[in-house]
Amino acid sequence: QVQLVESGGGLVQPGGSLRLSCAASGFTLDDYTIGWFRQTPGNEREGVSCIGPSDGTTYFADSVKGRFTIFRDNSKNSVYLQMNSLKPEDTAVYYCAADWAANVRTMCVLTSVQAKFNYWGQGTQVTVSS
Repeated sequence: QVQLVESGGGLVQPGGSLRLSCAASGFTLDDYTIGWFRQTPGNEREGVSCIGPSDGTTYFADSVKGRFTIFRDNSKNSVYLQMNSLKPEDTAVYYCAADWAANVRTMCVLTSVQAKFNYWGQGTQVTVSS
């Protein structure tokens, strides 16, 4: 009824590109701050990029600045993460999340609030390897 579904992951060579999709059902993504997170085995999820609900304010982790972009397509009730110049260290399971209250920086930076986000997707695997 209410869910987020990630797609677009896969295996790509270093320097390649992938576009991840986060599609919502049962609620309107435009009303929420949306974040992309990634997780490797044994580690907590880290914020990669987030986008605000109204003005489109964005945040990018230092590790992906200049390589990744985040954008909405409200007609499809979706948010996308365009990943360019991929590196092996980008390998992880990528998740999207939606929250009605968090601002962009809080959502992406503060690990302690992740459990409070309204919705999480199931994740999609991204592997960067030659």
